[in-house]
Amino acid sequence: MQHIRNFSIVAHIDHGKSTLADRLIQDSGLAGGRNFQDQILDSMDLERERGITIKSSAVTLEHRQGDVSYTLNLIDTPGHVDFSYEVSRALAACEGVLLLVDAAQGVEAQTVANLYAAMEQDLVIVPVVNKIDLPAADIDSAREQITRDLGLDGDSAVLASAKRGEGIGDVFRAVVDRIPPPGGDPAKPLHALIFDAFYDPFRGAVAAVRVFDGRLAAGDQILMMAKGTEYRVEEVGLFRLGREETAELTAGMVGYVIAGIKDVTTPNIMRTLSQPDIVEEYTALCEKIGYEVAITSSMKG
Repeated sequence: MQHIRNFSIVAHIDHGKSTLADRLIQDSGLAGGRNFQDQILDSMDLERERGITIKSSAVTLEHRQGDVSYTLNLIDTPGHVDFSYEVSRALAACEGVLLLVDAAQGVEAQTVANLYAAMEQDLVIVPVVNKIDLPAADIDSAREQITRDLGLDGDSAVLASAKRGEGIGDVFRAVVDRIPPPGGDPAKPLHALIFDAFYDPFRGAVAAVRVFDGRLAAGDQILMMAKGTEYRVEEVGLFRLGREETAELTAGMVGYVIAGIKDVTTPNIMRTLSQPDIVEEYTALCEKIGYEVAITSSMKG
């Protein structure tokens, strides 16, 4: 787990969030040549047409720094202020965020809103001044606004031009060095979070999950408490440019779960628990904050 980093990119509209995600994916070697297209994490035609991410996505990147190989789970967030709830779900699966500020436009309203959302999740916030290549770029002013308006250290902000690929190495180093690795214990009972879901017409609902403790593998029996329906896990895996099946997901990892779920109205939050004495306490907490609940047992067979 020491070599895993889970992070999101948040920004005001048109500050370069999707472009930065594209560069990170390219530089990690996951996509290139014919496999690459702009806004690669945006799967909807409307997203590409408008240039605004609507649905969150996740992708697992491999990055080598020195002699150490790191697994970086980028959980992309919607770009419009109206999708603040979806942003909060994605942030709940992370330990840190890259907070983008346009070098020409500076700090704007949604920048502040995203900062508060990240602070509510107690995440490490790494400011990034993007679009430093623009003729109107004012890096000193952007740093000053980050310090004055956001209360962050503007002098420590990473400088980048996602469009030209400048400073991407510095962004990778900031993710590795400044965002902490996930906690958790693979030996503990399974405890995971569904932060997103989408429908596959052949496999049913595919749940995007972050595992906090324990292990999750094909063959596990799961019970969706909100509907009282039991399922058997068919497949788990990682998000690359597509789905890549793996033997299991363990503490700290981000991936997907397929369990033959046909109803896309799955619970927003899934905690996987095997200790009956804390189920009532957890259920009461989720009801208090308005989340539906799913309890999962990790019993084999």
